[in-house]
Amino acid sequence: MKALHIITGLGVGGAEQQLRLLLRHLPVDCDVVTLTDPGPVADGLIADGVRVTHVGMAGNRDLGVLPRLTRHIRAGDYDLVHTHLYRACVYGRLAARLAGIRAVVATEHSLGESQMEGRRLTAGVRALYLASERLGRRTVAVSPTVAARLERWGVPAARIAVVPNGIDLARFRFDPARRQRTRQRFGLPETAYVVGAVGRLTAGKRFDLAIRALAHLPGAYRLLLVGGGPEANVLRRTAHEAGVADRVLFTGERPYVADGSPGPDLPSLTAAMDLLVSPSPEEAFGLAVVEALAAGLPVVYASCPAIEDLPPHTAPTARRVTGGAPEFARAVAEARAAGPLLRTAPEAAQHYCITRNAARLMDVYATAFAAPREAAPSSPSPQGAST
Repeated sequence: MKALHIITGLGVGGAEQQLRLLLRHLPVDCDVVTLTDPGPVADGLIADGVRVTHVGMAGNRDLGVLPRLTRHIRAGDYDLVHTHLYRACVYGRLAARLAGIRAVVATEHSLGESQMEGRRLTAGVRALYLASERLGRRTVAVSPTVAARLERWGVPAARIAVVPNGIDLARFRFDPARRQRTRQRFGLPETAYVVGAVGRLTAGKRFDLAIRALAHLPGAYRLLLVGGGPEANVLRRTAHEAGVADRVLFTGERPYVADGSPGPDLPSLTAAMDLLVSPSPEEAFGLAVVEALAAGLPVVYASCPAIEDLPPHTAPTARRVTGGAPEFARAVAEARAAGPLLRTAPEAAQHYCITRNAARLMDVYATAFAAPREAAPSSPSPQGAST
C-alpha cells in the first residue's frame, strides 16, 4: 500500500508531531504533503526518510492549490489519501476525489464544543466541514468525546472510527539522569517543585491561569512553560504583572524527538517536572496530559477526554479541577503534599501506546478500501475555506 498524508502545516504542534510518530509505526509506504509552513516537523520527517512536499498554499482562499494538489496525487499513484487538520481536510479530500482515489480517510484532531484548531465554530466552518466530510470514506476521531461531537454535527456513526492519539511509552519513561541534566541546564535546583505546562501558546490554552496560580504558591514552586505561539509575549507580561517572572521559564517550541535540535526534547523536559498542569477548558484528546502520565507525573487538568473516557482507576494521579487560579494552586499544593511518586506509567498511558493505535488505523484503512467505489465529484469548490 502507498499512502499520501496531507496536513495543513508542519510546525511544532500536537497533530504534526503525532503524524511523525505515527509514520514511524505504520507498515505502509507513506509520503507527506504540507499545504503551508514546512517547519521543524518537516525536517524531522525528512530525517526519518519520508518524502515531504510543500505545495505553497498562500491562504485559505488560495484555490490554485487544488489543481496542484490533484496533479500531485495522480502523479504519486497512491492507493489511499489521509488528511489531517481542517484546511487540509477541506482541500485534500476534494483533491483526492478529483484524482480518482477511492480510499480517503481524515483524522479529526482538534474538534471542541466551540472551536476547532483555535478557530470559532461558525455556521460557515461547520457547513464546509460537513460538505468536505462527505467526500471521504472514513473520519477518524481521536477520542470517543470527539466521535460524539461529530455525530451531533450529523456525521453518520458508521463513517466514524475512534483511533486515539498514541505515545511512545519508552521515550517518555522516566530517567533520573535526564532529569538532572535538564534541571541543570535551566538552573532548577533539586529542591524546586517544578510545575510543567505543555502546548501551543494561544489564548485558548489558558496558560495565563497557570502563571497566576503560581503566584498563589511559595517561592520553591517554578513553572516550566513548554511551547511557542502568538501569546508568548502576553504570557511574559502576565508573569511580570503577577510578580513571578523570575519563577517562570519559557522553553519555546520543543520537538518530540531529539534529532539534532539545540536544547532538550519534550521527554527530557517532562523528566525535569514534578507535576503537569493543563488548564485548557476544551480539549479534543489531551495529548500533553497522557505524555505526562507516561513520564510518571501527577496531573492537574481542566479538560482531557483521553482520561475522562477511561475508568478512573486507570489514571489515579490525574485530577480534574474546575475554577480559577486559586483552585489550581490548591490542587498543585495538595499533589505535592501527597508525596513523590514512583514515576511509572499508569494504565491510562499504556492504553495509548502508539503501536496499538497504529494497528487500529490499519483496520480503518482496510474498511476504507472495502467500501464500494463512488464517482468522483466534478465541480465542487471550497469557497468557504476562509471561515
